[in-house]
Amino acid sequence: MCGIFGFVYKDKVKAVPIIMDGLKRLEYRGYDSSGIVVTEGSNLYWKKKSGRLFELEKKINYERSGNVAIGQTRWATHGTPVDKNAHPHFDCKKNIFLVHNGIIENYKELKAGLVKNGHDFSSDTDTEVLAHMIEDRVESGSTFEEAVRLTLKSVVGTYALAILNRNEPDKMIVAKNSSPLLIGFSDNAKFVASDASAILAHTRKVVYLNDGEFAVLTPQDFRIATLDRKAVSRRENKLDWNLESAQKNNFPHFMLKEIYEEPDAVRNALRGRLIVADGLAKLGGIESLESDLRKVKRLIVSACGTAYYAGLAGEYMIEEYGGVPVEVEYASELRYKKIDPGEGTCFLAVSQSGETADTLGVLKEFKRRGVNTLGIVNVVGSSIAREVSAGIYNYAGPEIGVASTKTFVSQLSVLALLTLFLGRQRGMPVSEGKKIAEELNRLPLKMENILKLDGQIKKLARKYHKYGNFIFLGRKFSYPVALEGALKLKEISYIHAEGYGAGEMKHGSIALIDKNMPVVVIAPSDSVYEKVFSNIQEIKARNGRVIAIATEGNKDIASVADDVIYIPKTLEMLTPILSSVPLHLFAYHVGVMRGHDVDKPRNLAKSVTVE
Repeated sequence: MCGIFGFVYKDKVKAVPIIMDGLKRLEYRGYDSSGIVVTEGSNLYWKKKSGRLFELEKKINYERSGNVAIGQTRWATHGTPVDKNAHPHFDCKKNIFLVHNGIIENYKELKAGLVKNGHDFSSDTDTEVLAHMIEDRVESGSTFEEAVRLTLKSVVGTYALAILNRNEPDKMIVAKNSSPLLIGFSDNAKFVASDASAILAHTRKVVYLNDGEFAVLTPQDFRIATLDRKAVSRRENKLDWNLESAQKNNFPHFMLKEIYEEPDAVRNALRGRLIVADGLAKLGGIESLESDLRKVKRLIVSACGTAYYAGLAGEYMIEEYGGVPVEVEYASELRYKKIDPGEGTCFLAVSQSGETADTLGVLKEFKRRGVNTLGIVNVVGSSIAREVSAGIYNYAGPEIGVASTKTFVSQLSVLALLTLFLGRQRGMPVSEGKKIAEELNRLPLKMENILKLDGQIKKLARKYHKYGNFIFLGRKFSYPVALEGALKLKEISYIHAEGYGAGEMKHGSIALIDKNMPVVVIAPSDSVYEKVFSNIQEIKARNGRVIAIATEGNKDIASVADDVIYIPKTLEMLTPILSSVPLHLFAYHVGVMRGHDVDKPRNLAKSVTVE
């Protein structure tokens, strides 16, 4: 969840502006507090502060130089977001400084032993125990590197770490276990970061650490080893993102920019993967498992948050058109269920970041049981991408806004491709395959036409932004969209919103319907439209207010709904991709009108890398 950034330069540089720029690009990962450390010889300059990054900016000296620096922007887990709990953390003598993303599960036991040995703690965090443990081992005669290794061997939990030692000022040690960390290289420097957005201004050449590995970075050298002292050789990768894609350009918020990028996100997900003339999907990332996938009798999909809703939409797609029974589970629950995978089971993880802790945990368990594992991931080289048997990248580009928007529609697009792939394996007629492929190609243009309704949607937001509660309803393919619409509204506006299957309204939520409860109904002209139309009439009979998402040309719905947003006609299985766009815009405008920072909603972080 937290964002880590650091560097080792060959020569002294103005370090503070560089470290602060990197943290600004990572602030979406956590914004409870922040801090930095800069080394200039044996002199250490460090500052930390609770609150948003601009609070730290008020305290720091932008003229400070050095050649090694680390920083962190925090999403709090252990210890309230106050100054003393901000990172960096340090040992008793302020020689060891470190920043951390993760959770040390056995920190209470470790801390008790350290206190007994005379260590004084200055924070309430789990992280601080690491600094004191390294201090203990260095004072017992271990080298800095060996002290870090032995400390991490004693730790239970997750971590991405960057560690400095005042007495070895040209050295940085970094380590990883189930939290994201990559290392970038330029001609005159090495960089470490929680994700690529922080280093794109400096380089696109990176190396990824695996779990249980640490690296030693100096101006002259770079080494990777396991915690068991085995040297590791790792091939360099090139990032396919660029700096421009991680900037706002002329948009007031990343979220709005990313909503306007949704058509391109779909284009990128489809590019090179459709053979329209033959009605086929070509998915190079899973070709190695093509013969195994023909034998799949059961697909278990697991994800969290928005990715889970994409998985639910995928369930409808794959079962109806792909011919494979599907189960979709929250990863946070599935990892505690006793499931017998059985013969013919395949597991699919869906994650924007590729680092979601619960999803990664479930994936590892299915892999341990010998199940073929697939991934749909946006971040190239992420932990899930490297852990699965085979996978498909979204290619949506960096998504900085905490609330997922463009990655949701790109996940739906990839799931549609997977549906086509599986369907054609199982006897889907060429004509039906062509119809799906042709319509997938048309979607980006149709989405661009929906974006032209932004002014109308903004007016609707102004009309409804003061209401305190919302219900979102949908059936079949539109049910996951209702869940997604409700999630976006409560994430961004802090309005209580709930999504339901429209048929379930009569089993409880109808008791809430009155003139003060707006209901957003996703009602495209599909196989269940008549039933959804009846649901709208039931709401209106109880003086409810209805905002409908409907298909162009539907005149009947305007006679019952208070407001209607029209979307272009498409295939039933693809309606979620189109109907999501106006819901994302609506949530965005409501959040802005209520005065919230929509890019950094309270208590949330972009990537949930802790349980």
